[in-house]
Amino acid sequence: MKAGDFPKYGYPSNVVAGLAISTIVGLRRSFRGDAIRAIERLKPSLRVMGQENIPQSGPCVITVNHYHRPGFGAEWLALGISALVPREMHWVMTAEWTAPGKWYEPIKRLYSRLLLKHLSRVYGYTTMPPMPPRLQDVQARARSVRAVLEYTKKHTDFMLGLAPEGANQTKGKLSMPAPGAGRFILLLAGQGSAFVPVGAYETDGNFCLHFGPAYRLAVPSGLSTDERDHMAAENIMKKIAVLLPEALRGDFA
Repeated sequence: MKAGDFPKYGYPSNVVAGLAISTIVGLRRSFRGDAIRAIERLKPSLRVMGQENIPQSGPCVITVNHYHRPGFGAEWLALGISALVPREMHWVMTAEWTAPGKWYEPIKRLYSRLLLKHLSRVYGYTTMPPMPPRLQDVQARARSVRAVLEYTKKHTDFMLGLAPEGANQTKGKLSMPAPGAGRFILLLAGQGSAFVPVGAYETDGNFCLHFGPAYRLAVPSGLSTDERDHMAAENIMKKIAVLLPEALRGDFA
């Protein structure tokens, strides 16, 4: 699509003002409420497929591809899905934005760490170190995983949202998640969660979300830890791939 063919994205002024105040004074906000207001401004309107597959209750993990292009922020994935699911979700969000190879990356990382830390507190979400994994993030990632698992144990009807790839992908194409993502997802499966795949993309001037049927994730016994990790991640991404245009299926075309 040409630049002029993309949907018009924007944030309502009352949401921006309310979020700024909440961030300063430390008040909680409803992400679903803010998402509904933001999506209502979308022109043209959000295009939704598989509406019958939108989960109504938990425990459930909604997995979405990390669609990206210049001018489209990944927050719109969470905004679109949260506006459609009929209850508050708990999103696993990145702890910082990176820009590998760019001179301004240190500045972007520092600024984003502060911003995203405040946003996660306002909405009550869990942050996860950015992908691909970095050696210095091992302990922080372990703490994040424990925090998510503690949340799911405390809220037995949880509705969790995450993008397994965890990073912007080349031209928005699907790619295999980094090692460890499958192990994390299997821990969630062990909590009795159903999984709902979502394909997110833009086409014909529309922002589109395609919900697939819920399923249970399982891998054969007798596999090594690495094999279980890889197979779980692969299964998750294949479920997402079939919901995307063929040109965006990347490694799973």
